[in-house]
Amino acid sequence: MCQHSDELWQVAGRGIVLAAKRGAFPVRIMKSTARAAISPLRARAPHVDNRLSGLLDAAAAQFAAKGFQAASVRDIVGAVGMLPGSLYYHFATKDELLLAVYAEGVRRIDTAVTHAVAHESDPWKRLEAACVAHLESLLDQSAYARVVVSVQPRDASAIATPLTELRDSYERKFVALLEALQLGANSDRKAMRMLLLGALNWTPVWYTAAGATPESIAREYVQLLKHTGGSPRCDVRGGQIPIAPNAKRQKAR
Repeated sequence: MCQHSDELWQVAGRGIVLAAKRGAFPVRIMKSTARAAISPLRARAPHVDNRLSGLLDAAAAQFAAKGFQAASVRDIVGAVGMLPGSLYYHFATKDELLLAVYAEGVRRIDTAVTHAVAHESDPWKRLEAACVAHLESLLDQSAYARVVVSVQPRDASAIATPLTELRDSYERKFVALLEALQLGANSDRKAMRMLLLGALNWTPVWYTAAGATPESIAREYVQLLKHTGGSPRCDVRGGQIPIAPNAKRQKAR
């Protein structure tokens, strides 16, 4: 188990132990955040049995199909042959169950990105590989990916803080990737990161399998970013943003 597994458990509640065992998702969360997010039942030791993995899968499927508010505990536990009350042996609330599902979804994306960038040394290639892995993970149609895309911290106010912490911890990967780029002195790396992640995270809304591949879409995003922010003469906070060569050709057609 990774060195940050204790922090991950404290934030995500019962069942996060399983997500941590599945991979080394590195997230640092303050203990005060965990105490605020997890119910008084947190003092009880987590019970991990062979149905917990199925419970998380069933919850992910229900949350993805119906949304967090509409998904019922009865439907979730029924999919794995459990009684409604049995859920609360693992999770004190439905919110904690959502947090565990969300953490597992983020962990999967994080793992894919980590593996993708490990084989690249050039900063722009590393960013491109990360974007491809990120977008492919979002578009793989798994229930976990759909939960990560659709759930916002405001959707579950009781766990808004830990949800935000999980998201921000993952996005720090992109902070580091953009910091490694050689950009113009006036380039706004934060704005570039928000622009890039915003484009990537919005893609599932309009994407169709009949169109361009996730890889080509992600690479095009990076190329656009490179042409707008990679030149010493360009400031993304300025008024006019140049169009990348590929974009010019598409516009001409």
